[in-house]
Amino acid sequence: MIQIKPASLLALLAAAWLYTAPAMAQERQERLQTLPLNAGMHLIQAEVAQTAAQRSIGLMNRPTMGANEGMLFVFDVPGQQCFWMKNTLLPLSIAFLAEDGTVVNIEDMKPQTLDSHCSRKEVRYALEMNQGWFAKRGIKAGMKLAGAPFAR
Repeated sequence: MIQIKPASLLALLAAAWLYTAPAMAQERQERLQTLPLNAGMHLIQAEVAQTAAQRSIGLMNRPTMGANEGMLFVFDVPGQQCFWMKNTLLPLSIAFLAEDGTVVNIEDMKPQTLDSHCSRKEVRYALEMNQGWFAKRGIKAGMKLAGAPFAR
C-alpha cells in the first residue's frame, strides 16, 4: 500500500486544480449582452464586448457559434484596430466598421494563430462572425450595417 503524506496530497491537489482551473473557466465563459444588428435583410444577434477585459477575451475558447450570431467590439474612440486569433477555436471573418456602421474592410481569420488582421482606416467597431458569413451574403466594403450603435 502506498502512503501519501498530507503535505504531498495537498501539493498534488493544488497542481491538479492549477491545471484544470483554466479549462473550467473556459467552459463557464459567460455570454455578453446581445443586441440586434442588420446587414441589409440579414439579422445578426451580436454579443457586445465594450470593456477592455471583454475585448481581450472576445470569442476565445468557444467551440461553436450560431449561424447569425457574432461579437461586436466597441472602442471608445476611432482608431486603427488589429485582431489576432490566439486561443480562438472558430474560423472567423471580421468586418471593421466606421462609426456610422460602414464596412471599411473584411478579413478572414484562421483559428489559433497570431497573424494580425487590421482595419485599413480608423474604425470604432469590429464585428466577428463565422468565417464566410459576410461573403455568403454579398456584404462588402462600403456597405452599411444598421443598429443602435450606428444611429448616433
